[in-house]
Amino acid sequence: MLIEEANESCYWLELIIEGQLLAKEKVKSLLDEANQITAIMVASRKTAKAE
Repeated sequence: MLIEEANESCYWLELIIEGQLLAKEKVKSLLDEANQITAIMVASRKTAKAE
C-alpha cells in the first residue's frame, strides 16, 4: 500500500510540473525525494519477500 501512495505522490508532482502550477525548480526536489521513497519501498518489499 505504501508503494502505491508514494507512486501517486510522484504522479501528482509530475502533474504540477506539467501543468506549470509551480516552477519546476520548486517541485523537482520533492519529486526526486518521492521517487527515492518509492525505490526504497520497492526494495524493502523485495527483501521482505525473499526472507
